[in-house]
Amino acid sequence: MDLRQLEIIRAIAETGSFTRAGARLHVSQSAISRQILLLEEELKEPLFLRVGRQVQITPAGEALLQLSHRMFADIRETCASIVDNQKTLSGTVNLVGGMTVCLYVFPRLLKEFRRLHPDVDIKIATGGTQRLLRRIRSGRADLGLLTLPITEPGLTTVSALREELMLVMPPGHPLERAKHPLDPAALVGEPFIIFEPGSNTRRVLDAFFLREQIQPKFVTETENVEIMKAMVASGLGITIVPFQSVAQEARNGTVSVARIRGPQLVRETGWVYRTGERVPRAVQEMMATLTRILPQLQLSADSRPPIDAAPAIAARRRQKSG
Repeated sequence: MDLRQLEIIRAIAETGSFTRAGARLHVSQSAISRQILLLEEELKEPLFLRVGRQVQITPAGEALLQLSHRMFADIRETCASIVDNQKTLSGTVNLVGGMTVCLYVFPRLLKEFRRLHPDVDIKIATGGTQRLLRRIRSGRADLGLLTLPITEPGLTTVSALREELMLVMPPGHPLERAKHPLDPAALVGEPFIIFEPGSNTRRVLDAFFLREQIQPKFVTETENVEIMKAMVASGLGITIVPFQSVAQEARNGTVSVARIRGPQLVRETGWVYRTGERVPRAVQEMMATLTRILPQLQLSADSRPPIDAAPAIAARRRQKSG
């Protein structure tokens, strides 16, 4: 058996005729028949049954047809990968992500990606999860970085980062003086500024409230983390958000953060793309770049601030000590 014979099987199956298969492959009908006969003698199984002027594929022929599809797909993908690796990356990557990702992950990610691949154009869209999933499914987006889980058919997800969710309150709030980590019971009766219903982050928080038997009082429900921070800083309530979204404000003292006692509150974010397609090299490089810069992101209160923030922090410490 060789690749040419597998190609002949595919041509017969797709055209329904030895004659039309020969015309497609630019060989005679007798040459097609000869190759099929050789295969049938080798396998001791018929591959096609002649029904009038048409042919019908047998189970053995169907098995070889599927093998043909897999082998030629592998050949195309391997050749494309080799060509990709021989040239400078160019073209366009259409990227989508939620608002928090766009604010706190994409800037550092895309700065590093642009440094490595300056000829690639990057287009970004944000919005609600379902809207972004529609863009990925329709092909208008190549890749998304979204809060997991995503279980939609036809989409592949790859976990990329885990963000710690922290309680955020205005400076001087009574909970700031309580014993840390905070007892969940201390949150009873507090006004909350919270993510909108339906989001995966909100599902994590709803599960926490249910587990701790807390019936929270919601002041505002929004997906805009900047609105949430501004309302907290103004004393309108408290919130629970990814630490990296308030890391700068916590260092500046405009808000105060605390852990809540019990299982660590986290949300998982991952890459999402269409299943069954060859992942373009530019998309693979985008995913690899995020892996490289993860140590620079402040995903939990235990992570160190980025290097470029260290001088400012050191200066503030010197001012306090002086």
